[in-house]
Amino acid sequence: MQVQLSGQKIEITQALRERVTGHCERLTRLESRLLELTVVLSLDKLQQRCEGTLKVPGAASLHAEATESDMYVSIDNMFDKLVAQLRKHRDKVCDKHQREVREDRQYG
Repeated sequence: MQVQLSGQKIEITQALRERVTGHCERLTRLESRLLELTVVLSLDKLQQRCEGTLKVPGAASLHAEATESDMYVSIDNMFDKLVAQLRKHRDKVCDKHQREVREDRQYG
């Protein structure tokens, strides 16, 4: 999976980069065929925002964002939201395949 990390009005430090790549492992444990993750960190006065877009094969992009007073908390919350969306997508795809198999057995 390709990870693109950028910042708006904020310098991307090594600690922020490690925090993002550490959370990427959670995503790859759920789905190994992920294509690309784009993370944008931005700073607006006292609000620190983290936005992420995850490209999954066979689906539209999954997008999440979080705004907190601490950038590390924003990163954690954004990844929690992406993990929840990825789980929901994976369950939906698995259920679709199981439903097709049940229908084939019923009519076949």
